[in-house]
Amino acid sequence: MEMLKWIQELFANYGYNVLFFGLLLEFVALPFPGETTMAFAGFLSYTGRLDFPALVAVAFAGTTAGMTITYLIGLKAGLPFIQRYGKWFLFSPAKLEKTQRWFERYGSLLISIGYFIPGVRHFTGYFAGITALPFRKFAMYAYGGALLWVLLFLGIGKIFGPQWMGIFHLFELYAPWIISGLAALAMLIVIYRYRRTLAIRLLRRKPDLELKAKLKETSKGR
Repeated sequence: MEMLKWIQELFANYGYNVLFFGLLLEFVALPFPGETTMAFAGFLSYTGRLDFPALVAVAFAGTTAGMTITYLIGLKAGLPFIQRYGKWFLFSPAKLEKTQRWFERYGSLLISIGYFIPGVRHFTGYFAGITALPFRKFAMYAYGGALLWVLLFLGIGKIFGPQWMGIFHLFELYAPWIISGLAALAMLIVIYRYRRTLAIRLLRRKPDLELKAKLKETSKGR
């Protein structure tokens, strides 16, 4: 409750700037309750005190600005700099190791899904830069994930109104399952939408695969 009072005071004094600068600083790995602030901002739009499209634009801008800054730091400074000075950004060796493990497991996709993983989203931008991921690929994952993230948490406050806190805590509790379900649903939609294109590509590849199999059998026979 104390945190909510603090967030409410921030909005009363600074309006939309709270979201932009708060989320930007969060992704530079400074303490800021980004998800709670967005959900509360969505509730303020439910009451008519703030404009929802403006909130989406400001939150998206703050998030992508923060992510881009961390990417550039990682790209220019590299891993040795982060290891040496990471403590100033609350980037402990344990968090670095955790992010590295997640990157090895999920690759570039982690940049998108990392927004929903506490203790990981703050560092995916740094690590994307450290691994010299091409900016176009980084932007595709980072900005797409950012839009989904801000829409989701602003939407909790906007859609559920006075009940936003209960829904917010439920989401925190079941986030891994919810995100996995959304990812699976998105994959199914993409497959269904492009099913004809995928079928054509598979049919084109089939003769090549059969030819490779025959050549392999021939080489074995020799």
